Amino acid sequence: MTRLLSLLTALAVAPGAMAAPAASVPASGRLAFDVIRKDRDIGDYVVTFRGSGNDVTVDIATDVKVKVPVIGVSAYRFSQASTETWRGGQLASLTSRTDDNGTPHDIRVGATSLIPASLWNADLVGATQVLNTIDGSTDPISVSNLGTESVMTGSGAVPATHYALRGGLQRDLWYAGATLVHVRFMAEDGSQVDYVLR
Repeated sequence: MTRLLSLLTALAVAPGAMAAPAASVPASGRLAFDVIRKDRDIGDYVVTFRGSGNDVTVDIATDVKVKVPVIGVSAYRFSQASTETWRGGQLASLTSRTDDNGTPHDIRVGATSLIPASLWNADLVGATQVLNTIDGSTDPISVSNLGTESVMTGSGAVPATHYALRGGLQRDLWYAGATLVHVRFMAEDGSQVDYVLR
């Protein structure tokens, strides 16, 4: 209930009207999502925040395993561990290590005005290009505001603004104020994947 109240309190200001990352950092210092595909929990997406204000360090861990039914062996595996360091509201550095189904990626990025495509930062919805956290490239995006919708979380339903990102990053994102509460995208096989806030 406390988390639900803090999410509703965040609704007082829209993402574009505030300076993230501070506004996107939840009071709990942590966002944890279940990754759901075809009604099955296939992994986790966890964001942990250290620091305060616009000087924060953000640790992000994604671990996804898709298993073949009956056989029970992994058909696809994605894991990523990254750390973002923010100083004065700007990205000072990013390191990321990714295993994309057996293909490794290691990147180190210095200070940049780009917003990483790690999704938690609501400033993303005002961007026209984002920093790819897998290979360090720059991806152009367009963003559409699709209005307010009710989103189910582990603390109950919350009203959230739905944004559609298209271009180099194809994601649908829902923010309650500036707090990320849901993610949706289509996997390469055409199946829908949702990040559901615990």
